[in-house]
Amino acid sequence: MTMKDTLNFLKELSANNNREWFNAHKEEYLKVKANIDAFTATLISRIAEFEPDASRLSPSDCHYRIYRDTRFSADKTPYKTHIGIYINPRGIYTGGKKSEFCGYYIHIEPGECMVCGGAWYPPAPLLKEYRSEIYNNIEEYLEIMDNPEFSSHFKPYWTEPLKTAPKGFPKDWEHIDLLKPRSFTVASHISDRDFCSKGIVDRIISLCKILKPYDDFFNFTLEEHPELASCRPRR
Repeated sequence: MTMKDTLNFLKELSANNNREWFNAHKEEYLKVKANIDAFTATLISRIAEFEPDASRLSPSDCHYRIYRDTRFSADKTPYKTHIGIYINPRGIYTGGKKSEFCGYYIHIEPGECMVCGGAWYPPAPLLKEYRSEIYNNIEEYLEIMDNPEFSSHFKPYWTEPLKTAPKGFPKDWEHIDLLKPRSFTVASHISDRDFCSKGIVDRIISLCKILKPYDDFFNFTLEEHPELASCRPRR
């Protein structure tokens, strides 16, 4: 089973997102899952070279179930049509996909493969602290964001920014737009062809190393305010 096979399976699942089709192709899915387990294990071992605590993680700590929780969703399709891998060596209560910290997220989806990092929709108390961290350390933040190596690979993946300045921050601050996002995520997109190439692991690891200073910026805030870790809802 190759990564190309995995993407092809996800394409077919997207076109046949129902239990009957999935059950008929369960053996194929199990091969996909085994491929992703091996892929994740390789990434964990490589990330552990510069994030030693990653060595305590297993693949099951890092990737999400393909089954959707449809209880509170208008979309009742039963399966996700992407695979998410969240390798996060840090965590006050836990690591991996349930970590409170910023880590390395690999998204596998036909036409939408990417490596992401930063803070995805943090709860209000933590979001406020993140904004304060940017406001009080704007030079450091801009140095990370404007670094040519970083900016040439990662772009903001911010959604639903506020229309006005967040409460408690001056509206006339020259960098106020940097505080308006509700999440501080960045992404580096990878074409399907490149994601299926032999060098994809090396490319992902290279991107994770470039991403690390951005994650570290926000992780410092959570290290300074560990009490805020408990306010993040579990995924």
